[in-house]
Amino acid sequence: MPTTSYTAFWQTKAPERITDYGNGTTSWIVGLAPETAVTLPWSDVHGILRQRLGTDVMTKCLNPDTPYPSPLLGEKDGEWLKSCNTVGVNVRTIGSFLEVVKYALTLPDHVRGIHLLPIWEPGVVGSLYGMASWRLNTEFYSQELYEAGVVKLEDQLRVVINILHALGKAVGMDVIPHTDRYSEIVLANPDHFEWLLRDDKTIVSHREYLHEEAQGAIYDWLVARGPATPAYATVGHLWRLPEAKRLKILFGHPEDYLGRQRRRIDLVDWLYHRGYEPAPATMAPPYRGLEVDPRPEATTTDAAGRVWRDYRITKPQEMSRVFGPLTRYKLYGRKRDNQDWEIDFGTPHPWVWNYLTEHYAEQQATYGFDFMRGDMSHVQMRAGGVPKATEIDAYYDPLRAVKLKIQGTTPHFAYFAESFLAADGYMAYGSEVEHLVRSAAEVTLGNLQSTVPNSPEFWQMTRQYLKVANDRAVIPAWTVITGDKDDPRFDHFHHFGELERVFTGLFLGLMPMYFSLGFEQRDRHFSRATNEEYTKLYVFQEERGDKSVSGPYRWGTNLELFAGLTRLHQFAAGTLAHLGATRILRTGPDVLAWIRPASDGEGAYLFVVAFGEEVLADFTLTVWQDLAKGDLLFCTQDSRYHDLDVKDGAVSIKELMGGRCYALA
Repeated sequence: MPTTSYTAFWQTKAPERITDYGNGTTSWIVGLAPETAVTLPWSDVHGILRQRLGTDVMTKCLNPDTPYPSPLLGEKDGEWLKSCNTVGVNVRTIGSFLEVVKYALTLPDHVRGIHLLPIWEPGVVGSLYGMASWRLNTEFYSQELYEAGVVKLEDQLRVVINILHALGKAVGMDVIPHTDRYSEIVLANPDHFEWLLRDDKTIVSHREYLHEEAQGAIYDWLVARGPATPAYATVGHLWRLPEAKRLKILFGHPEDYLGRQRRRIDLVDWLYHRGYEPAPATMAPPYRGLEVDPRPEATTTDAAGRVWRDYRITKPQEMSRVFGPLTRYKLYGRKRDNQDWEIDFGTPHPWVWNYLTEHYAEQQATYGFDFMRGDMSHVQMRAGGVPKATEIDAYYDPLRAVKLKIQGTTPHFAYFAESFLAADGYMAYGSEVEHLVRSAAEVTLGNLQSTVPNSPEFWQMTRQYLKVANDRAVIPAWTVITGDKDDPRFDHFHHFGELERVFTGLFLGLMPMYFSLGFEQRDRHFSRATNEEYTKLYVFQEERGDKSVSGPYRWGTNLELFAGLTRLHQFAAGTLAHLGATRILRTGPDVLAWIRPASDGEGAYLFVVAFGEEVLADFTLTVWQDLAKGDLLFCTQDSRYHDLDVKDGAVSIKELMGGRCYALA
């Protein structure tokens, strides 16, 4: 559907579709494209929501001092997440927190979870995953909400989550076990992180207590510059003060963003010229053992002329990575004064664990989040592999600790893990599944989004995930696309099969579906598009190079995909409640098929997805006596299937069209 045709269609249909939503006939505004939704004026959105929720509920939602009850309030644990279809939202792509509400108007009830990518002040290169402080990202401030009387950014987020809760949505936050290397968090708490001393291409020292020297250098800077807040005339006993007071002394008033930033940059410069750096974060075995990368191209010169060196693992394996802009919390002691970069897992640092868990618990309590997406959940650094269940304690894993801390006051709080279920020892020591089970995750992201539909890898992964979902306490998600995979490098994963992926995610019933905002209109990109068409590149704020963007995110023009998804959601809205337990009939090649009895015990539903692009001749599927007639209920594109026959417990289709999804009863 061309854009002009869609615009004409929506102008004609909008009043009727909005009325249907307002009076509860539909659970979303059918036909409202996300690109259009996020541009609606707040006055219109407020009117729509008032009609949908009622004036009293909207009044309560707009009061930031009173949390609106979560729709998960009665749940006793996080098991609900295992059947929750979720969308990931990079707020930077749509503007402000308010646009999340506008976008939610396009989400049917069967897409219940909204995962907000990191929402805190970013650091180097503006990466959302390199948080610079516990303050909210001022980029996400809404002028419309300000004009409506919701002035403070923190209040705006509370109001937005209130509205999402009133709409029946569960809202998730990112929990990140690292920060920007020179975040306010690091500079105000040097003992919570690992440090190194560098002289050009040489790491001079990385001893265990090097943070004490960093503390001394920071104190010297403070004496030279003076306290940021005049009320604090002296700076003695700096490291014994509460963090809030320490931050004010070092950087200034929390509301003075530019002032805090200037002070932090100046302090970073001070440390740079003395050689002190927080150690960069790493990924995958062996994790430990750093050296400066001596290659000329492994340097970055910033606007002030400071030359920064990249690091690398001294004895790397295939997936070993060093993330230069990030540093990880120092959760344990070190063996032999860190001479061999070896962690002492038997010596946890309780004060660091308490800091991490209490701060995230405060964020959850302040805004009312229902679940967490744990960043880099695959990290398991114990070279001996995953400990036995009887050996797991409060200091096993930081993401586990955050979840359990929050569950102490919010029992329904759940954990969605970012782990790719790779082979043992590939991205983590030992089994990722075992690690996730020990970490108390309900759902994990998996890596289906990184496969081409109908490829051998796709089918191998599908079978593996079905087995994990059936056998283990953690369930893989049926992931369609993530914000990290909406990237030019991964275009080939999404050249076809969009509807087939979503159809399966909605009706399979064994794994929850996950996708990211922007997918609904995403172009197929058979050649590289402009950077502004990829949501991944809005995770950063690069001004030059391959990851740079100029201007706002550009929605795709694939309104044919949007129309197909709309039909699919309409069918799902009237069908999902009538489905019973799933029995898999076939998992490739070419076809995924399963049957689900009707929840009332009358008959059954057969789902067939042809992931290939070819026509399958004389396709036969054994269904026993579950399917009586084989009436076609739905097809994703057209209803062409020839010579359908249900006989002697088998369904026969003369020509099964490739790239089609069928539902029969």
